[in-house]
Amino acid sequence: QVQLVESGGGLAKAGGSLRLSCKASRIIFSKMGWYRQAPGKQRELVADITREGSATYADSVKGRFTIFRDNAEKTVTLQMNNLKPEDSATYYCHGYEYWGQGTQVTVSS
Repeated sequence: QVQLVESGGGLAKAGGSLRLSCKASRIIFSKMGWYRQAPGKQRELVADITREGSATYADSVKGRFTIFRDNAEKTVTLQMNNLKPEDSATYYCHGYEYWGQGTQVTVSS
């Protein structure tokens, strides 16, 4: 199986930035993405990116978040700018059948 290891979560103030990184133990050729889930809510797609680098974003994060991947390094990164309290959630890296363990993002008012 493929393991996805995340890093970069933590605490930020509203308007601040965080960068989440996900490292895959093996290359994933399909889409990779970031999802998030807040307590009591459904898990939702934040952003995903194809092997070729074509990205899509949830409307709620457009213009604030950027996803990119480095296939040679087997990483996918989510740069989160202009954070809002409603961005607080557990963020999960995803690729093919695989999920990361989740990393907590907390944005204070």
